[in-house]
Formats: sequence, C-alpha cells, structure tokens
Amino acid sequence: MNKVLLTGRLTRDPEMRALASGKHVTQFSVATNEYAGNGKERPEFHNVVTWDRLAEICGRYLGKGQQVALEGRLQTRTWDDDKGGRHWKTEIVANSVEMLSGRKKKDYAAESAADGMELQASRPEGSSDEADASVDAADPIPEPVAA
Repeated sequence: MNKVLLTGRLTRDPEMRALASGKHVTQFSVATNEYAGNGKERPEFHNVVTWDRLAEICGRYLGKGQQVALEGRLQTRTWDDDKGGRHWKTEIVANSVEMLSGRKKKDYAAESAADGMELQASRPEGSSDEADASVDAADPIPEPVAA
C-alpha cells in the first residue's frame, strides 16, 4: 500500500501553473519534525504536488508558514539531463489537503479592508462612529454581506 499522511508547515508559498492541456498543478514543500529523543528534533522536508481543483485551492489559499494535514501517495520521477546524467525526485502527490491554521494573513487583511470600505459606503451621510459604538455585547454578530 502506498499511502502518506503528514502534518507540517509550508516552507514557501505554493507555485501554481496551468499546463497546455488546461490542467492546474501546484507544488510546495512541507516541513515536519522527527523526534530523536533527549528533547532533540530533526526537521524533514517533503515536496508536495497537487492537481486540478485541489491545485487551484492550494495555490489560492495556502501560504508560507501555514500548518496543513495532507494525505496522498509517494511518487518517484526520473529524467535524464542534457549531459546524460540521470536524476530522481521523490514527491508526495496529495489527494487531500486540510488547512489547520486558517487562511493566509494577507487574505484577512484584504477582507477586512473590503468590509471597512463597504461599511463606510453603506453609511448615510452625516452619521458618525458614535452611533456604531453603542452596540450591546449580547447583540448577535451580523453575517457578512456577499460581494
């Protein structure tokens, strides 16, 4: 059985590209720790590849430092370079990726800025922030408005 389960952090932002066939592929690396005893850890780095819709999602929502859990399989590719040298690359082809640490920080900042602009645009002229300050803590949180 060829099955990989990993939990770790992205070491760099994912690189997504579209192939001539129209398929999307995203590559990124994940760092995990191996506990060697006596309180020592040894890092291990894994190359990960995702395809199609999962590749689009990973390329859009994942970023360096995020913690993810993934499931997939090991795959080793071989190729010969221009000088006749043979190369091997073993990577994880993921079929499931779960974000454990939420969305990228820049996505939160962009969403907050957009919400602020929307709120400001929806206020009637002459209204002040003082009216907004009188919100009771027991009041329900309003649902975000879809753009």
